Amino acid sequence: MTLSDKLDLAIRNIPDFPKPGIQFKDITPILRDAKLCREITLALTAPFKGKNIDVVAGIESRGFLFGMLMAQELGCAFAVIRKKGKLPHRTVEIEYALEYGSAIIEMHEDEIESGQHVIIHDDLLATGGTAAAAAELIKKVGGRVEAFSFLIELDFLEGANKLSPFGAPIASLKHY
Repeated sequence: MTLSDKLDLAIRNIPDFPKPGIQFKDITPILRDAKLCREITLALTAPFKGKNIDVVAGIESRGFLFGMLMAQELGCAFAVIRKKGKLPHRTVEIEYALEYGSAIIEMHEDEIESGQHVIIHDDLLATGGTAAAAAELIKKVGGRVEAFSFLIELDFLEGANKLSPFGAPIASLKHY
């Protein structure tokens, strides 16, 4: 059975969550299977083995799950990117547009040093707004976005188009 097949079996579809018309992709069942988590971690890191990666930056909160495992596998640092007001130390932030309104994400100002090579990881690429904001935040502190990594990509929402200006490859394990 391929990894794609295993993901199909493990990812739970929740209709009309968080609002009518949305088909939520719930990855929490994956976390009950340690062997599948290991296989996913190896697949997520395979494109980056032997590359000059200094940091994996995980986007709150599901990006923390495999992002930290990726950092361990790659032998590099892990940085957290969170919603505004969640981090206790001095932060840098960026505001970005949502469908209705805006949001702010932030990270500690000392998470990423100027010139460091960074992979941005999240569980899902939808419209690309949060990942693009994370890339801008990393650039703001002098980091270099080397790649975007996702467990799932919703191709029909064309989030990859929003990330194309960064010139970094996008690695997604499962496409819907």
